[in-house]
Amino acid sequence: MSWNLRYTIVSYLRSTLWIVPVVALAFEQATLKIAYVRELDFGFIPGFGIGAGAISALMEFIVTMMISFIVFTFGSLLVAIQVASGQLSPRIIATTLLRDNVIRFTVGLFIYTLLLAMAVRIREEAISHTFASLTGVLAVGCVVAFLILIDHAARLMRPVNIVWRVGQQGIEAIGQVYPHLIADSEVAPRKHEKLGPPDRVILHSGTSAIVIAVNLKALIASATKADGVIELAPRVGDFVAVDEPLFLLRGGAAAIGDSVLRGQVAFGRERTIEQDSTFAFRVIVDIAIKALSKAINDPTTAVLAIDQLHRLLRMVGKRQLHDENIRDGDGQLRVIFRTPNWEDFVQLALSEIRLYGAENFQVARRLRAMIENLIENLSEHRLPALRRELDLLDRALEKLHLFPEDLALARVPDSQGLGGSSL
Repeated sequence: MSWNLRYTIVSYLRSTLWIVPVVALAFEQATLKIAYVRELDFGFIPGFGIGAGAISALMEFIVTMMISFIVFTFGSLLVAIQVASGQLSPRIIATTLLRDNVIRFTVGLFIYTLLLAMAVRIREEAISHTFASLTGVLAVGCVVAFLILIDHAARLMRPVNIVWRVGQQGIEAIGQVYPHLIADSEVAPRKHEKLGPPDRVILHSGTSAIVIAVNLKALIASATKADGVIELAPRVGDFVAVDEPLFLLRGGAAAIGDSVLRGQVAFGRERTIEQDSTFAFRVIVDIAIKALSKAINDPTTAVLAIDQLHRLLRMVGKRQLHDENIRDGDGQLRVIFRTPNWEDFVQLALSEIRLYGAENFQVARRLRAMIENLIENLSEHRLPALRRELDLLDRALEKLHLFPEDLALARVPDSQGLGGSSL
């Protein structure tokens, strides 16, 4: 199995819900075989003794209860997805809601208990006392799990928890793409080495899709072995149409087979956060600008989103945004792999929120507090992009606020939006 196929399968399984009932079914069959076929019976579990005539009624009750729990859980989940995607962003469905392990494991517990109760009901005469008691214990556990699930779902749908989860995933992605911290005195400009035209071009085949991940280590190893240069034309997160350039090969790399290189790039229908360092920014910014729309008008949610953008920008600003030219141990250029630069991150995090939210006092003050804090804490070569955004914010405020008192209020940095200023 190629690397890209394995990666696509794992990514799909991490964001799908149907796999949990399948695992629960397999686990129930294994439990049934061990306990029923081998006739293991250790008596009733203390506190869960069941009379012979009551087993059938109890199992029917448990089956009805589990079906109600499952219907309610999936119905509530669908409503929650519809509301959250409408008010926050549809991109949180795959990145947050469907990857929540509490929801997945609770559904698995309900399915497992349902199947176990059905098995006991069918084999009532021959089933062991231990097996019947175990089903009763699981039913009680399901009631507790159901109450926990309601509380968890209510908390999960709060905007502060959604943006925090996306921000946490963004932190992990940034740490993977940019693993090295940059020294305060170090300036790391991007190097653009001019190369001649490629010796061979590999075009994208199959269906148009988005690049979601790249096996960079394998590309470096292939280029080193072939003594050539491999250039990946798109960046992670780019949409690539059929017959668009995928790889530009130079030197000995031109002899590498198409299938070998294509197998190191994973494609999907939508972006994922794992290797896409800017996608977490994109999701959080989408939540902020939707909250700032006239239809929703929720600037406090936008401030919560800026809190996470502040956290992400601070981390990116302290990382070494590596050169797109990747070399081997001997210093030879082997792979050209483009990643976002500092200006890309700053513009993505600030420009749209400034455009839609500068007229709001909360948003303007929180943006200023973030920019000034980053200017104070990041290296000198990170500051021009931040100062440019601060200047654009000032110019936007001058145009939006006609009264001097409003303009003065909007220019105060405030980490809470309104109410956190020390002035």
